Amino acid sequence: MAAALASIALIAAQAHALSGDSATDGTYAFTAKLDIEGDGGKRSCSGALVDKQWVLSASRCFAADPGKDFRIEEGAPKGKVTATVGRTDLSGAAGSVTDIVEVVPYAGRDLVMARLAKPVSGVSPVAIGTTPVATGEQLKVAGFGRTKTEWVPDKLHTAPFTVDAVQNATIGITGKDAAVCQGDTGGPALRDSAGRVELVAVNSTSWQGGCLGTDPTEARTGAVDVRVDDLAAWVQQVRYRPVFAAAPWGKATHIASGYFTGGSAGGTRHMDMVVRWNDAEVTLYQGSDDKDPRHPFSAEYQLAKRPEPGKTSIWQHAEQITGASFGEGPDGLVVRWDDGELTQYTHVDAKGFHGEKQLAKAKNTVWPHAQQITAGRYSANQQRDDLLVTWDDGRVTLHPDLNTNGVADKAQKLLVNKNTTWSHATQISAGEFTGKRTADLLVRWSDGEATLYPGADAAGFHGEINVRPKKSPWINATVVNAGAFVANERPDDVIVRWANGTLGLYPGVGATGTPDEIKIVG
Repeated sequence: MAAALASIALIAAQAHALSGDSATDGTYAFTAKLDIEGDGGKRSCSGALVDKQWVLSASRCFAADPGKDFRIEEGAPKGKVTATVGRTDLSGAAGSVTDIVEVVPYAGRDLVMARLAKPVSGVSPVAIGTTPVATGEQLKVAGFGRTKTEWVPDKLHTAPFTVDAVQNATIGITGKDAAVCQGDTGGPALRDSAGRVELVAVNSTSWQGGCLGTDPTEARTGAVDVRVDDLAAWVQQVRYRPVFAAAPWGKATHIASGYFTGGSAGGTRHMDMVVRWNDAEVTLYQGSDDKDPRHPFSAEYQLAKRPEPGKTSIWQHAEQITGASFGEGPDGLVVRWDDGELTQYTHVDAKGFHGEKQLAKAKNTVWPHAQQITAGRYSANQQRDDLLVTWDDGRVTLHPDLNTNGVADKAQKLLVNKNTTWSHATQISAGEFTGKRTADLLVRWSDGEATLYPGADAAGFHGEINVRPKKSPWINATVVNAGAFVANERPDDVIVRWANGTLGLYPGVGATGTPDEIKIVG
């Protein structure tokens, strides 16, 4: 569809609205009016509130020359932008007017998430539809653009449109007695599903037939909208960003990775992360479906609450945790407690811990001497259920197939005998960095050196690869954990919680070393 732009000539002091009916007061109150200043002029667009602090709109609304290119850079908008939300009649005082302080475009589509300076209250965000748009489907389009008779209307207008064509990223729609006009760009295309309104697309370009100020001979009422129905995961990931960054990461004491909320290697959803905090709270962070290494997580779930004053929590006593896989269902955890007890939680998900199994009894005389534990794929069994342990006397042992053997002495393999070196292994994590038949071991030593042991198995270690020298900045790494957080093919990404409370990600660590750090917090 060789469509003309639906909005955006830089016309000073003019606002624009959809050529349809006025919305009933309060209906579609999530529709936002955007007023944008830049390059010495003003323009207006529409959008939809999809979170208390985020509006979804068209990226061309923020472009320097929207008629030529909708692509924009992530970050603060180039000029002052305000969003009016919850005010379907602009002459009234309902809702709120808030600055937009950040824009996050979706690569390759005329689509942007715009963050408000403060959350909106009293307005329910619209849900993102997840059922694919179909040809022939009837949608309701809303916007604050001009109408057939009004150049600067005060009210939100809506009109029905029919879906004519469905492409990978866009849909073609046509209005019977209405058109998408200037100022409607970014406005929502909505589906009514069993009484629930869903956002499935946003206005991008249009022929503007019948809109005030257009060629009176132009009768086409078709438009191109950008699909949103396949981007619910991206919307969730973007809206979650400030929440993740606001967590008190300087208080994170333990991190474990695994597929706890769904997904698997090679799938779209990446590994999740379980974090135990110094106040005994335990949080599950859901991996993102997006491959942006700067934002690897998209949601969070509280697995254990911090204890109330005067009370205690079992998680105050966790000395080490590691993610593991034990078969069908979500991954699980292995926990070593401060009294020597060793516990397997066969499955962990957003609702908590399941399938508890005691591997070693409390107050035993063996496991209090364990220093670090990590579970990985160190045997012929393809599950990540082989436990590698470093001990305070320098020994390193492997306990294969925990689900079958537990930590029985008869199954234990001694990889390294007593020595004075391995007691300096400050953090260890299983990963698959070198493409060997079995998993590798990443060790961060007390002097800041970091070493990979490729293809560890019951026979021991088979060489070593130095990836960080002695006295490197890794001497300040407080927590180190490997997982599949970016490409999701294998667990070869490393997350580091630094002593200063920031959080860094090293995507695709390999035999050649660690890539540049990507700061995901701080």
